[in-house]
Amino acid sequence: MSDDQRHAQANALLGTAATTRTRIDSRDSERANRRWWDADAEQYHQTHADFLGVDSPGGEFVWCPEGLHEGDMGFLGDVSGKTILEIGCGSAPCSRWLAGHGAFPVGLDVSMGMLERGVAAMDQGGPRVPLVQAGAEALPFADASFDLACSAFGGVPFVADSALVMREVARVLRPGGRWVFSVNHPMRWIFPDDPGQAGLTATIPYFDRTPYVEVDGDGVPTYVEHHRTIGDRVREIVGAGLHLVDIVEPDWPEWLDREWGQWSPLRGQIFPGTAIFIAEKPPR
Repeated sequence: MSDDQRHAQANALLGTAATTRTRIDSRDSERANRRWWDADAEQYHQTHADFLGVDSPGGEFVWCPEGLHEGDMGFLGDVSGKTILEIGCGSAPCSRWLAGHGAFPVGLDVSMGMLERGVAAMDQGGPRVPLVQAGAEALPFADASFDLACSAFGGVPFVADSALVMREVARVLRPGGRWVFSVNHPMRWIFPDDPGQAGLTATIPYFDRTPYVEVDGDGVPTYVEHHRTIGDRVREIVGAGLHLVDIVEPDWPEWLDREWGQWSPLRGQIFPGTAIFIAEKPPR
C-alpha cells in the first residue's frame, strides 16, 4: 500500500495538495500536526493498532517499527511505583502497559482524535490512565512531577523546537529521573520516503534541517516533520542539563517482514531506521 493510500482519509479531509520544505514556527507546526493526527487517527489505527497492541487488554509498549518491546529491553528500568509521563502517547498503549506493571503513568498528546481512540481502548477493559491534551513544548505540569518520561515516536519529530522539549522534560523530571525517546533515525532524512529500491539512494543533504511540510491548495500546512542530526539531538539533551546514557540503533529483526511507511526489511538490513536516546537528570 502506498503512503498516499495509507493516509488517504487525512489527505482528503485536509485537502493536502503538495509537499515542500520550508521554515515553520512552533505555533503553525503544532496546529498542522494536531489537525493531521485528528484526521489520520482512524486510518492510522486500521494499519497499526494490532502491531502496537492498542486493543489488547493491557496495552503494549513497542518502541519502534523494528518491534523492540520495553518488556524485553528495560530501557526505563524498574517502573513499579514510578510516576511516568508519556509524551506523544497517541492512543496510549504504552501508558496502559506501564500501568499494568505497577506504574502511575500520564499520557499526553496534541491530538484529541488519538486520545479519544485511547479512551475507546480503555473502555474495553484493562488499566485506565489519565490522558492530557497538550503540546510537548509547554508541558502543563509542575517542576519535578515525574520519576520517568518516555516517548515512542511521539512528539519529538513533530515540534519546531525540540530543544525546548528537552528542557521541559528536564524541568518536570525529579533528580535522578530518566528520559527515553525514540525517533526516526536522523540518517533516514537523506533517503526518499520509500520502503523499496527507490529508498536506497541518498538524495537529500543530511545537514539540511529545513522541515518537511505538506500543504493544502491554499498553502496552509497540513503536516510537518522536523529533522535534527545525531549531533543536534546530543546537544539538545546536554543543553537541557541531562546526561546522555546511550543511543540505541536497533537492527532489523529476522522475524519481521512487515513494512511501516518507509521502514522495511530491505532498508532495515542496510541502515538503521530508529534511534532511541536514553538520558538521565543528575541527582542532587
